[in-house]
Amino acid sequence: MRVVVTEADFDLGAETAHLEAGGDTGAVVTFTGRVRDTGGALRRMVIEHYPGMTERALTEIAEEACRRWQLTGATIHHRHGTLVPGDRIMMVATASRHREAAFAAASFLMDYLKSRAPFWKKEETEDGAEWVAAREADEAALDRWNA
Repeated sequence: MRVVVTEADFDLGAETAHLEAGGDTGAVVTFTGRVRDTGGALRRMVIEHYPGMTERALTEIAEEACRRWQLTGATIHHRHGTLVPGDRIMMVATASRHREAAFAAASFLMDYLKSRAPFWKKEETEDGAEWVAAREADEAALDRWNA
């Protein structure tokens, strides 16, 4: 299991290759999130976090995914700092013997990251800056794992 929180970009191929190296791995699922500018006015996004607390929280949820599904590996890589449209924000990758576990674990991790991970995002446009609020749809998606 690997959890990285950094300002630096990541190499998706290298991260995936690390998970594929396991001899018992039959499936690797990856998701990469990017900064998007749906309205055409986003200049940058600033992502803040508390070092130590964030890594601990992400490690705990990755450990939970490993307990729920028989994973051969899991990676969470999340960036912080100033990002611009098109930049990669984060990735989740899961590996398992079979695809069902890898897909389910990746979805679980993504739902957690969207609603509970301790990151704060501020979008800056030419009109000013605004903190991004949690969306009800993201909260609802997390509920399915508590049933």
